[in-house]
Amino acid sequence: MKIGMTYDLRADYLAAGYGEEETAEFDRPDTIDAIEGALQALGHQTDRIGNLDSLVKRLAGGQRWELVFNITEGLYGFGREAVVPALLDAYRIPYTFSDPLMMSVTLHKATAKRVIRDLGIPTPDFALVRNLAEVEAVNLPYPIFAKPVAEGTGKGVTPVSKISSPDQLQTVCRDLLATYRQPVLVETFLPGREFTVGIVGNGDQARAIGVIEVILLANSEPDVYSYHNKEICEEVIEYRAVDDPEAREAVRVALEVWHGLDCRDAGRVDLRSDKQGRPNFIEINPIAGLHPEHSDLCIIATKFGISYQQLISDIVAAALKRVEG
Repeated sequence: MKIGMTYDLRADYLAAGYGEEETAEFDRPDTIDAIEGALQALGHQTDRIGNLDSLVKRLAGGQRWELVFNITEGLYGFGREAVVPALLDAYRIPYTFSDPLMMSVTLHKATAKRVIRDLGIPTPDFALVRNLAEVEAVNLPYPIFAKPVAEGTGKGVTPVSKISSPDQLQTVCRDLLATYRQPVLVETFLPGREFTVGIVGNGDQARAIGVIEVILLANSEPDVYSYHNKEICEEVIEYRAVDDPEAREAVRVALEVWHGLDCRDAGRVDLRSDKQGRPNFIEINPIAGLHPEHSDLCIIATKFGISYQQLISDIVAAALKRVEG
């Protein structure tokens, strides 16, 4: 099968003048190499398309593929992860991972939480701050947690994201609004364990491939799975495979989230427990990172005995089965 590969290469954007944090979600060359190697090992012919601009030019030139392995993140707007899937839909070219609707819903964390809350799935109480005047309307018990509403890889999350007073909330929201130019999600801070669950498959074939607990070590930024902690995760975080009752409940909730949001093929659900030990939905990543050693989904797979090759094979198989009906 001829499989095109769409992705955002971090080095390309850095060379174009974008900053380190702006490009934090984009991929390293060894990630693309690893995905391509796995696809070729499955017997597929691969074609590195690259980013949105490259895809537009290739489509305009008449090129087509039987499947596109899409991991593009995009740069601008709440629909940035949805642009490539929408374009491929318009050309009726099948692709891996979720559709434009769910890419947009899940990127906007407040919208995703509204859907999850409506489904009766536990998630922390929250408020959306669009401007400084709306800070006064936040009515949540302290401590609370603030972060940009539509960023990933811990962008905008620092130790000051955990907030204990109205004055601090005002300061943090002012800084986040100015820096990221998007609303701020403010939610009840949950003091319990943090889990991330890897999921592969669609419909009644969707399954959790494992759950890990994210444990911050003594030399980490405290309390938060921050951008800094994620960038040097090998040094400051322990990812522990877990299978106790609370972890199994996290898996159950994660699968309920997966089905409720109708996500596709593979992804990752992040949860944190409240003071009663009940896992709550925090956010979902429908195109989780795929670096063999650095990305959470691949770490989960490895800890539960699933090779990188098998993970990529399962993702492609899920996409093809979905496409073929």
